[in-house]
Amino acid sequence: MFALSKIARCATTIVVLGGFSLTAYAEPPQQLGPVGPNDTIFTTVGSKGVFAFYEPDGTRCGLHVVVYSRADESGASAAGFRVSMNARQIVSIDSPDHETLNLQCGDYAETLRIVDPSTLVAAGAAQ
Repeated sequence: MFALSKIARCATTIVVLGGFSLTAYAEPPQQLGPVGPNDTIFTTVGSKGVFAFYEPDGTRCGLHVVVYSRADESGASAAGFRVSMNARQIVSIDSPDHETLNLQCGDYAETLRIVDPSTLVAAGAAQ
């Protein structure tokens, strides 16, 4: 039930943002994380805006994401998806602008954060 109200708030924010000309008003400040359960990451990837939050499910993250076009003043472009992630698993969101946003579930579903996979080191990799 809480997840539904959180998604409704994200969607309402998008619609409210859509009611203003983005050239006349600044976008909300980015919240890049890491965040805890039910806290929202807000960022951009290319020409898209992204809201993401998660609910812990044992050691897994129940990730909820809303993606929308930043140029869409009506908010009609908003689309969402949900995915269950294991600890340390990364979900990638690609934009048509050839940019990627990577979200990682933390250990024991304690956090959600934006990561750059090129900086991650594989455990047990040959030296």
